[in-house]
Amino acid sequence: MSKSQRDERTPFRNQYAKSSLQSTKAPDYLLIGHITADLEDDGTVNLGGTVLYSGLAAANMGARVAILTRGKFGGEIKGMQVPGLEQYADKLQIIVQDADVPTTFTNHYIGTRRTQQIKHWAGPIDMRGMPTHWGNAKIVHLGPVADEIDPRRITGLTTNFLGATPQGWMRQWPKESGGTVKLVPLRLPVDLVNRIDSAIVSDEEIFQAREFIERVGERRMSVITRGPEGATIYHRKPNADELAPGQKAYQAVDIPGVPVKIKSLTGAGDVFAAAFFMKAAERDSSALEAGMYANVVAALSLREVGAGVVPSQAEVNEVLAQISTRNRR
Repeated sequence: MSKSQRDERTPFRNQYAKSSLQSTKAPDYLLIGHITADLEDDGTVNLGGTVLYSGLAAANMGARVAILTRGKFGGEIKGMQVPGLEQYADKLQIIVQDADVPTTFTNHYIGTRRTQQIKHWAGPIDMRGMPTHWGNAKIVHLGPVADEIDPRRITGLTTNFLGATPQGWMRQWPKESGGTVKLVPLRLPVDLVNRIDSAIVSDEEIFQAREFIERVGERRMSVITRGPEGATIYHRKPNADELAPGQKAYQAVDIPGVPVKIKSLTGAGDVFAAAFFMKAAERDSSALEAGMYANVVAALSLREVGAGVVPSQAEVNEVLAQISTRNRR
């Protein structure tokens, strides 16, 4: 095997899963959440959502990926021309639970401030509709975007690594009529919080989720992403078991951004999440190593436009080596 071939090896495998949904082999990476229809000002619709962006990123990094979602895709729906999911068939196994509409978002910007509306909601995902063997996935990523996962019904998952990007549990809007989204404090059952190995929120969401992020960080690891500015990694202190009552069992480390020429920020946080969870799930990987790896993968993905665009392993290794060299100086 040549050096270039070794550099291109991925965390899981280079073959995309093309088997049917009835395959009894558990996926490497399972995502649960809505694939969304993002309605643009000119009336065009683009598919999006955490599970799609993170799923494509994980697939492009070599994982066998499955998605459990709910919605309706392909053709004219509520006056919108919604793309179908066939274009992703070679990379993703997808189960779509029936709905009248896809969850539909509109975004309006005034300067850097975003006003977000949910025009249509596909409804809750029924966890009982998931193939039993999918619950054995190496990594399970809970990626709600619109309160579609009931946190009290996360059962049947026997994964070794449970990750969450909980933004959808912090969004509130008039579900019957649709309307403007507002952020609300994150409230999750204690038993679910205690099962989560890693959680990621943005710097806009941390004000609603700080206690959750700190608690997950005390147990294992959590992240606040800061876009091009990098991220803050929370992870359990090595001497956590010896601390006096009231002392924080986590420590926080800031990771600076990687300078790149940015073409698009769309999906960058979801690329970060997929890369972080995949690296953190490796037994010999620390929280800091996972953070550095995901930070580089996400930053390099900003150079291109499109869902699931990730750099090669060789490119990531090269940037990580440059950062390590600078840090030793």
